[in-house]
Amino acid sequence: MAFAAHAQQAPSPGPAPTPAPAPAPAADTPASAPAPAPAAAPAPASAVPSAPAGTRPQGAPAGATSGNPAQRVLPGVEVTGNRTGENDQRRNSTASKIVIDRQTIEQYGDSNLGDVLRRMPGVTQGGPPGRGGPIRMRGMGGGFTQILINGERIPPGFSVEQITPEQVERIEILRAPTAETGARAIAGTINIILREPLRQLSNDVRASLQFERGEPSGNASWNRNGVLSTTGTYNATLSAGHDRNRNSNESRTTYTDLPGGNLSFDQRTRSESVNDTTRLFGSGRFQWRLGQGEMFSIQPFVVRNEFKNRSSGTLEQPVGTAPYATSEFNNKGDFWVTRFNTQLNKRLSEKARYELRASGGQFKLDSASTLRQFDGSGTQNLIQQSSNDITDRSWNLAGKLTHSLDGTHSLVVGGELEGVKRKESPVTLQNGVPQLAEFGSTLNVSTLRQALYVQDEWDPAPNWSTYLGVRWESIETKSSDAGTPVNNKSSVTTPLAQAVWRFAQPRRDQIRFALTQSYRAPNSQQLIARPSLNTQFPVPGANTPTSPDRAGNAELKPERANGIDIAYEHYFKSGGILSVNLFQRQIKDLIRNATSLETVSWAPVPRYVSRPVNLGNAVTRGIEFDAKFQLPELIDDAIPINFRTNLSVFDSKVNQVRGPYNFIDQQPRATGNFGMDYRFRGTPWSVGGNFNWTPAYTTQITNEQQQRLSTRKVYDVFALYNVNSTTRLRFTLSNLSADDSVTESSFLLPNQLQKTVSNQRTDINASVRLEMRL
Repeated sequence: MAFAAHAQQAPSPGPAPTPAPAPAPAADTPASAPAPAPAAAPAPASAVPSAPAGTRPQGAPAGATSGNPAQRVLPGVEVTGNRTGENDQRRNSTASKIVIDRQTIEQYGDSNLGDVLRRMPGVTQGGPPGRGGPIRMRGMGGGFTQILINGERIPPGFSVEQITPEQVERIEILRAPTAETGARAIAGTINIILREPLRQLSNDVRASLQFERGEPSGNASWNRNGVLSTTGTYNATLSAGHDRNRNSNESRTTYTDLPGGNLSFDQRTRSESVNDTTRLFGSGRFQWRLGQGEMFSIQPFVVRNEFKNRSSGTLEQPVGTAPYATSEFNNKGDFWVTRFNTQLNKRLSEKARYELRASGGQFKLDSASTLRQFDGSGTQNLIQQSSNDITDRSWNLAGKLTHSLDGTHSLVVGGELEGVKRKESPVTLQNGVPQLAEFGSTLNVSTLRQALYVQDEWDPAPNWSTYLGVRWESIETKSSDAGTPVNNKSSVTTPLAQAVWRFAQPRRDQIRFALTQSYRAPNSQQLIARPSLNTQFPVPGANTPTSPDRAGNAELKPERANGIDIAYEHYFKSGGILSVNLFQRQIKDLIRNATSLETVSWAPVPRYVSRPVNLGNAVTRGIEFDAKFQLPELIDDAIPINFRTNLSVFDSKVNQVRGPYNFIDQQPRATGNFGMDYRFRGTPWSVGGNFNWTPAYTTQITNEQQQRLSTRKVYDVFALYNVNSTTRLRFTLSNLSADDSVTESSFLLPNQLQKTVSNQRTDINASVRLEMRL
C-alpha cells in the first residue's frame, strides 16, 4: 500500500511463504513518522502460516506465531507518531535477520531494487556507480549470496534489478543460513517478499520520469487490493517502463617487456553506446482462508523485457599492427519469465500443521547480435553474427510438517524437489563461416535438486532462544552436446545452530551466536565446456590473457564453508537500534576463474581460455556495524533527524595465491552508508540523503592475474512533498558525484606484463515521481 510507511499498521498474519511472519505488536516504537499519515488501510487479511525458521517470538508457545488469533489486534490503522515492524521482527527472531520495510524501500524513489539494497548493511553492488550491478553480501562475488523471492530461489535468468520497489512488501537479510531457507548461502540470504493482500479495496498508482545524460526514462505502476469473498482477498501489481541510457568507455591495453621496460604493444579503444529497454512486470496473490490457521493461495508472476543496444567504436594502435580502425555492434532481443506458485496451509491438530507448495515456470530468451570491424579506408574486414535461443523450464515441490512439543519446542521436518531443463541453440558465424561447429547447434542441460531438513526451535530458559537444524541437499547436473557431455553430482549435509540471549528487563540488549555450515554448488554455465569466443581477438588468430575465451569445467566441486557469527544488538527505548556483528567463513574448494594458454579445438593456434577451477582453501572475516535512530534518542531536545548508518570492514585470504592482495574475488576492504532524513514540522516537506562508499581495492586472482577497481561513491538526495492525504510528489537526485568507474586488469608472463585499463563514464540521474491512492 502506498502510504503505510507513515502509520502504525496492525500486524499481519500474512501467509507468504517467507522466512518471517509478520511481527507481534511492539512495546517500544520510534518517536516520529517522516510524513503525515494518509487514509487508513487495514492489515493484510490471511490465515496463519506455519512459522519459518527462527521466527517464533521468544517466550511464545512452540508453534505460535505473531499471527496467532490470540495475539491479533483489530484490523485498521492507529495513526501515531511511531513506526513498527522492522525492529520487532529482527528483535524477536532467533535467526540473525535484518528487515527492510516499505518506507525504507520507497524512500529514495529508486527505479530498481538493486539501488535499494546497496544502502543496506554489508551489501555491495557491482558495476559502475549509478548503473547497478550484481548484489553481494559481505563483498563476496561469484554467487556466494542466495537470492529468494517469497522464500523460493530466484527463477533462472532473473535478477533483482528487474523488480521495481513498488512490487515489494519487505526485504529480509539473513546473515547466517537456516535449514528451511537453504544452506547455499555462504555470504548470506536476501529474501524479497512481494506485495500482500489487504481486506479493503484500494488502488495505488505511481508514475515516474528520469533523466540521465539528457536521455529520458519512465515507469508507471498500479497496485490493487480487493476482496474476493468473505474468506478471499487478492493483490495485483502491474508495472511498465522504458529505460534509455548512454555509455562512454575508454580502454588501453599495453604490453611491457621485462626487465627492460620497453613498450611492445599499445592499443587504445573508445566506444559510445545507446541502450534501450522496455519492461513489463505483473504479479498477484489470491488467497482464501479455509479455517483458523488454514489458507490456500495462488501467486502468478510474469516479466517481459525487450532490449536493444547499439554501439560504435574506434581503435588506435601506436605500437603494433591494428586489427581494425572502427567497429559497430548491434544487439537486440527479448525475454519472458513466467511463474505460477500455489500454497496450502492446514492444521492437523492444535499442535501440528503442514504446509505444501508447488510452483512451475519458464524463462525464454531470444537474442541476436552483429559485430562489424572496418579498416582505415572503411572496408569491412570482419563480420561476426551471433544468435541464441534459451529456454529454461523449472518446477518445484516443497512440504513441511510443524509440531509443537511440550510448549517450548517447535519441531519442523521438510523436503524439497526441484527440476530445471535448459535448452540452448547458439549460432556464431564469422565472415559467414560457422564457428564452434564441433560443439553442435543445440545444448541440453538438466538439473535435479533434492533436499531434506529437520530443525527445532527451543526456549530452554526465559532469556534464551535456540535453533538447531540439519539439511541434506543433492544436486545433479547433466548435459548433452557434441563437445564434452557433463554429468556432475554432489551432495552436502550441513548442520546449523543459532542462539540468542536476551538481557534482563527491559530487554533492550541481546547477544546472538551462530555456528553453521554452508556451501555453493557450481551452476550449469560453470560446468558446461562449450566456449564463448572473445570478439576483440577473433579466431583463427591468437588472443591475449586480458582478452581470453571463456569456457566451463565439468569437474568442479561445490565450495563448502564453516561459519561463525557473533552479534550484539541494543534497541533504544523509542525504537532505534545499534548492532555490531563479527563473522568468519572458512571456505574449502574455492571456485575462481583462472586464465591459461590452451591448445584448443576451435583455433589452429593456442588461445588463452578462462575457466572456473577449484583453487583451494580460503578464509574471510569481518565486522559489521549498523545503527538506526532519531537524534533525540542520543541528545535530549535535539532536532528529530532520522539517521541510518552502517559500516562493514572485510578481510580475506586465499591460501593458494601469493599475497598481499590474495583476497576473495570482488571483495573490497570495506563498505558503508551514511544517511539521514527530516520532516519539516508544520509543512508538507520531507528531505533526506545517503552517501554510499566502497574504497578502491586490488585482488590477486591467481599468481599471474590481478585486478584493481576504483573507489565507488554514490550520493543520493530526495525531497518529498505531500500534496494531500492521498497524493505526493517525490524528487530524487542520484549519483551526484558522477565519478568514472576505472578497472585495471593485468597478467604477468615470464618476460612481459600485459595490462588493460578501462574507464567508464557515469552521470547524475534526476527523477520525479507522482504517487496517488485512488
